[in-house]
Amino acid sequence: MHIKKRPSWAISESEVTPESVYLNRRKFMSGVAVSAAAMAAPGLVLASQHEKLPALDYKKAGKYVPDEELTPYKDVARYNNFYEFGPGKEDPSRHAGQLVVDPWSIDVEGECARPGRYPLEQLLKSHSYQERIYRLRCVEAWSMVIPWVGIPLADVLKQLEPTSRAKYVYFETLERPEQMPGQRSLFSTIDWPYREGLRMDEAMNELSFLAVGLYGRALPNQNGAPIRLVVPWKYGFKSIKSIVRIRFMEERPKTSWEMIAPDEYGFYANVNPEVDHPRWSQKRERRLPSGIFSPNWRETEKFNGYGEQVAQLYKGMDLAKFY
Repeated sequence: MHIKKRPSWAISESEVTPESVYLNRRKFMSGVAVSAAAMAAPGLVLASQHEKLPALDYKKAGKYVPDEELTPYKDVARYNNFYEFGPGKEDPSRHAGQLVVDPWSIDVEGECARPGRYPLEQLLKSHSYQERIYRLRCVEAWSMVIPWVGIPLADVLKQLEPTSRAKYVYFETLERPEQMPGQRSLFSTIDWPYREGLRMDEAMNELSFLAVGLYGRALPNQNGAPIRLVVPWKYGFKSIKSIVRIRFMEERPKTSWEMIAPDEYGFYANVNPEVDHPRWSQKRERRLPSGIFSPNWRETEKFNGYGEQVAQLYKGMDLAKFY
């Protein structure tokens, strides 16, 4: 199997990893007895959030190098917005353990040459995993830095052969109320299933990523197991979790938060300190972990600091209008 090498924009482990969480990463990576064949079949290595993924190398590509520490694993796994499991930040970690993620399949539809239902291992088996260390910026003005494991979104989309009519990519989250108590709530304002979408050039950008793990471990259920989207220059609600449907579309799809409050949550949702949310400022963000006496505030960067890779996608657009 071909193993890809580290991107030049990825942060060095020795510079960013909290000692209590990640000191022995190389040791446990090298000691995991997982074959290359298992690596090519995600269902075999993603059965448990505690199971560890094989040693990873990195692709040499890109230019951006973050210089911040990683958010500790315990915060990444415990502080989430995943309303399928409840509205509280700790509801996902409390309730997501009941979600069954193996077996898993994704329905591919619309303007492409290879529609159909794909078992997850079939969709991913021909690709090598990478680790990408990305900032995650929530629209609520908190942020994290997370080492994701996965595959570039463009690599998966290309194999599905979108046609020239495909201008957008639509994504849908699992709807399974018997295992997702938030979907049973009478107080939920979301019309399930959760929906998201990207313009095709956004989806094909080098930064767009399908994650199947984090911190060298299989993706925890509360973080979107077994597969989620990560688009680091956009607010976190664009990075849809537990994906079960991909549809190539000619017309722009409606997204869940856009349908709920279009004056607050636009389709593009690019991180932008110059465009405030109607109810709060986006000029600063609270980097986790933080507390009452150490809120850890920092200035928000346009496109979350990834302007070099993505600013050209929006050339000539009024980003206050197309928010």
